[in-house]
Amino acid sequence: MSASTKPSSQDTRLEEVFGAPVGELYAQAVAGIAPPTVSRALELRSFLALTEEQVARVRDRVHAAMAPDRDMNELSAAQLRMDSQWLDAALSARGEYLIALGELLTSMPAPTNPPRQPVAFDQQRLAARLSPRSPSAALPPVPAKRGR
Repeated sequence: MSASTKPSSQDTRLEEVFGAPVGELYAQAVAGIAPPTVSRALELRSFLALTEEQVARVRDRVHAAMAPDRDMNELSAAQLRMDSQWLDAALSARGEYLIALGELLTSMPAPTNPPRQPVAFDQQRLAARLSPRSPSAALPPVPAKRGR
């Protein structure tokens, strides 16, 4: 599964900030039409999604190891210490990605007015209003030359 299809805790925020679903934002980035801020935010989002998946895997592994119905003879303090270190590293990375993404989103310039729909001109009405005038009417009057 690609990082672009993995969920992240910041997907809703990205959709609110950029006004489009995350999938559409990735499509824009792949097509090369996304602004640099969107591309950077999606890169951080991808790292965040992978890190959150790591956190969830370690959490689930620890929960499974500590399940009440689990045989105590199968418990390993060394394995739990290793999982604790992995969890610490993954949570630390997640925190750094959250900070970086938050700083990027808050440092973005305020959005300008929403894009307007292109103006459609009625060519027939324009032609009627801008009908050609006689050449003498189109030019300003030339002052007469005075003699010396």
